[in-house]
Amino acid sequence: MFFSKRRQRLAILLFSFCLSGVLLLNSSWAATQPAPVQAETNASVVNQPLSVTENVRKTVLENGLTVLTKEVRTAPVVSVQLWYQIGSRDEAPGVNGIAHQLEHMLFKGTTDRPIQFGRLFSALGSDSNAFTSYDQTAYFGTVERNKLQALLTLEADRMQNALINAEELESEKRVVISELQGYENDPGYRLSRAVMRAVFPNSPYGLPIGGTQADVQNFTVEQVREYYRNYYSPENATLVVVGDFDTDTTLATINETFGKIPNQESTLSASRTEKLRSLLVQSRRPESNTNNEPQIANTPIVLREPGAAASLQTVYPLPNVNHPDVPALDVMDYILSEGRNSRLYQALIESGLASDAGGYVASMKSSGWYNLAATAAPGQALSKIDGVMQQAIAQLQTKGVTQAEVNRAKALVKATVILSNRDITSQAMQLGYDQTTAGNYRFTDRYLAAIEQVTAADVQRVANTYLQPEKRRVGFFEPTAIAADQSVGAADATQTHESFTAGPPVDPAEVAKYLPPIESATPTARQLPEQFKLTNGLEVLLLPDKSTPTVTLSGYIKAGSEHDINTKAGLAALTADNLMNGTKTKDAQTLAASLENRGARLEFAAFREGVDATGYSLATDLPVLIETFADVMQNANFPANELELARKRALTNLKLELDSPAQVARRQFQQTIYPPNHPYHSFPTAESLQQISRADVMRFYQQHYRPDQVILTLVGDFEPQQVRSLLEQQLKNWRSPGKPPTVNYPQVSLPQSVIRRSPVLPGKTQAITLMGYRGIERRDPRYYSALLLNQILGGDTLSSRLGTEIRDRQGLTYGIYSYFQAGRNAGPFLIQMQTSPEDAARAIASTTQLLQQVHNQGVSQNELDTAKRSLTSGYTVSLANPDSIATQILMNAVYGLGAAELRAFPQKLNSVTLTQVNQAAKELLQPNNIVVVTAGPGRSAINR
Repeated sequence: MFFSKRRQRLAILLFSFCLSGVLLLNSSWAATQPAPVQAETNASVVNQPLSVTENVRKTVLENGLTVLTKEVRTAPVVSVQLWYQIGSRDEAPGVNGIAHQLEHMLFKGTTDRPIQFGRLFSALGSDSNAFTSYDQTAYFGTVERNKLQALLTLEADRMQNALINAEELESEKRVVISELQGYENDPGYRLSRAVMRAVFPNSPYGLPIGGTQADVQNFTVEQVREYYRNYYSPENATLVVVGDFDTDTTLATINETFGKIPNQESTLSASRTEKLRSLLVQSRRPESNTNNEPQIANTPIVLREPGAAASLQTVYPLPNVNHPDVPALDVMDYILSEGRNSRLYQALIESGLASDAGGYVASMKSSGWYNLAATAAPGQALSKIDGVMQQAIAQLQTKGVTQAEVNRAKALVKATVILSNRDITSQAMQLGYDQTTAGNYRFTDRYLAAIEQVTAADVQRVANTYLQPEKRRVGFFEPTAIAADQSVGAADATQTHESFTAGPPVDPAEVAKYLPPIESATPTARQLPEQFKLTNGLEVLLLPDKSTPTVTLSGYIKAGSEHDINTKAGLAALTADNLMNGTKTKDAQTLAASLENRGARLEFAAFREGVDATGYSLATDLPVLIETFADVMQNANFPANELELARKRALTNLKLELDSPAQVARRQFQQTIYPPNHPYHSFPTAESLQQISRADVMRFYQQHYRPDQVILTLVGDFEPQQVRSLLEQQLKNWRSPGKPPTVNYPQVSLPQSVIRRSPVLPGKTQAITLMGYRGIERRDPRYYSALLLNQILGGDTLSSRLGTEIRDRQGLTYGIYSYFQAGRNAGPFLIQMQTSPEDAARAIASTTQLLQQVHNQGVSQNELDTAKRSLTSGYTVSLANPDSIATQILMNAVYGLGAAELRAFPQKLNSVTLTQVNQAAKELLQPNNIVVVTAGPGRSAINR
C-alpha cells in the first residue's frame, strides 16, 4: 500500500507500497504573494537546538549487520524494525515490482515456521506491517517489552529462511495485482506515474514502485528467490530497536539471534546490476499522450480518461538527499506550499482557482524531485492554474522571499520534526530511513542544523537553480464525461448462484507451536486522566505526559451530520470546515499565522455523531492553541467569500467521492440499511450543498456549538492546574441558553433477505464490496464479546478467518476486514474487501459461507484466548502513541464510560466467556439478512 508521510525524512517514503491497508496522510496545501499577515514567529522553536539521535548507539556485527538502539522509557513497549537496502531503484522493465512482490512473500512463512507470519504477529499483539519504497524495503513491529526477543527471533528467521515456492507465489501475485489495480482506480496515481516516467526516463525512479501487472504476472520463482538471495543478508540490512529495554542485554540477544546469519553469496554482480539498470535506457520510448501525439519537454502530458475532477502535477528533478541544497529546497517548499499563509494557497485556493493544491520535496539516495499538484475548481482551466503556479515560482525567483517567511518555514520544519518523533514507532522510522537513504542515522540532526543556516538568499538561489521551466514536466488529467445513468447498476444475478465451501479455520494451537518463547510480563499501572467540568458545562480531561515537549488536543463537539436534514445535507461539515475562516477579531490568515508561525495546528472535521477537533503544538505554545480553540468556538463569523470558496471545494470533493468505488459503495450501503428519516441515511448531494446559506451555517453554529456539547482532552507536557486556569479564563464567558438539540434515531430492522446493489463506475479496475447491516452501539452489553468475535472473524487481514480464507487461501483480495461501527448509536456492522470484478462473486459467496459457519458453529476457546491476547497487547501498544491515548480518553468520555475505562478495558475483554462470544455470533452474524454492495467497473469491464 501507499505509505506516505509528507514532511521530513522520517517519511518521505512517498508512493511506497505497504502490505495491508492504505495510509494516506493528507498534506496541508498552499499559495502566491507573501501572506499579508505575519504573526510573530516562535523564536524558541527557531533557535532551539534539536536532536533525534540523542542516546542512540550504533553497533555493527561481525557479519555486517548495522544495529541502531535507542532506549525510550515513556511506555512499556518496544519497536523492532528491519530495513533492507532494496527497493524499486534496484529494478528494470521485466522485473519492475519484484522488490514489492518479495515483501509480500516474506509473510508467507519460513522453513522453520511454515505459517502466515501475520498470524504470529497478531498472536503477539504486535502492530506490524511492511513497505517497499524507492530505496528500501522495511518490516516493522511494535510490541509490549516482554515480547522483544520473540519479535527479534521472527525477523531473524525470515531474513534467511523464507519459503518462496510456486504455489504461494502464484497466490500472492493475484493479491499484488489486486493491490495495483486498486491504485489504478485513482486518476492521480495514473497521472503521477506518467509524469515520473517522463522526468526519469532512464532512471529506476521513473518506475512505479509496485511494478506493472504485466511484469508481476511473469515473475518466476527463480527470479524472486534470486532477489531474496542477493539483497536479504546482514550486510545489506539495518536493524532498529527503540523503546523500553536494556541496551547491553538486547545487544547480546541480537548478536546471538542475528550474529550467526551468514551473508548470502550474491549472484548479482556489480556489472550485472549496471546492465540491469541500463535496460531502462533501451526500453524507454518517447512519451506520448492519449492521442498518440509526440511529447516535448514543455508540452503537458495529457490523460483523458473517466474521472471526476481535472488535476495537474508538475515535477522538477532535484539532487539526492545528501546534497547541501536540500535544506534550502525544503524551506522554499514550505514557503510555497505549507499552510494557509503559503504562497500557493493564496494564489490558487483563496482565489478560487483550485480546490486543492500543494507540493513536497522528495530526497532519495540517488536523486530527488519536487512535486507540485492541484485539483481544479469547477470550471477552471488547468492551463490557467499551471500559469498561476509558474507565476508564483517566477515571483519567488525574481523578488525573493522575506525573512518572516524564512523564519516561519524554519519553525514549521523544526516543530514538525519534534511532533513526528513523539511515539516510539516514528522514532525508529526516522533512524531507519536516515540510515538506509542518507547512509547516516544522524542525518536529521545535521539536516536541522543546516535548516538553521538557510537564508532568504539561499531560498531564491535554489529556486533559480532547480525550478527552471525547461527542467520540469507537467501532466494534466482531463476527465471524460460519465453517462448519467451509470452511477447505479442493477443487481448482478450471477452472484446468487455462486457456492463455495470455506476451508477449516486455522487452529490457534498450530500458531502457538511456531511462536518463539515470550518472557513473563510485569504489569504497569496506567495513569488516569484528571476529569472536571467548567462552570458552563464543558467537560475536560487532562493527562500530563513529560516524555516530549509537545501537547495533543483532541476535542469532540456534538454537532455532527446526524443533525443534517436531507435537503441540506452537508451543513454540519460545511460549518466545521469554516470554523477557522475567521472570528470577530481575526481574519482567516491571522488565525492561521498565529499557529503556523509556531509550527502548531488546529483542525475541525465533522463526522456522523460529532465534530473532531485536532490540535498539536509544542508545550510552550499551548496557550496559543487553547486561545485559538476558544476564539473559534465562541466567535466564528463565517465570512461570505470564504464560505463560497468552501462550498466550491465541497462540491469538488463530492465529485471525487462519487468517482471512488469505496465512497459510492458506502453511500449505497448505508442508504439501503437505514430509512430516509434516519441520520445514517443522509449524505450530501450537489443540490443539498447549493441549498445551504450563510444564515443556515450561522444558525447551526449558534444552536450546536455550545459548551455543554463539548468534551476536550489534552495530553502532553503541562501542569494541569495552569491549563485549568487558562481554560476557565478563555471560556468563562461562553454560555448557551436552553437545552441542547436532540436527534431522533428510529429503530432499524434487519433486511428480510439478502439485498444486492451494484453501482457501476466506468474506468475503474477494482471493485469494492461492502457486506453488512445495522449493528450495535458502544454501550451495548455485548460490545466486548462483539469485539473479540470480530477479531477472530475479520479484525486483521493477515490473521483472521476472513483473511485466511479469502486472501491467503483463495488469493481473491488485497485486503479484507470487518468491524462494528459502535458509537453513541448503533452504526453498521460491515465487511469490506477489494477484488477484481471477475472475483467479486466468488469472494462474496465465500464470505457468506464463512459467516454462516461462524454463526452456526461459533468459535473455539483457543481462538478466543488468542483474540484476547492480541487485543489486550495491541491496546497497550496503541496507548504508547500520544494521539491514540488522547483519542481513547476522549471517546471513553463521549460514550459515558468514565475515565477508569482507560485502565479497565483489558480486564473487561479478559472477563468475556466463550459462551458469550458464541451467543454474540448467533445474534450478530446474520448472513441470510445482509446487504451486499459492490461498486466498480461492472462485469462488462472484465473482457475489455
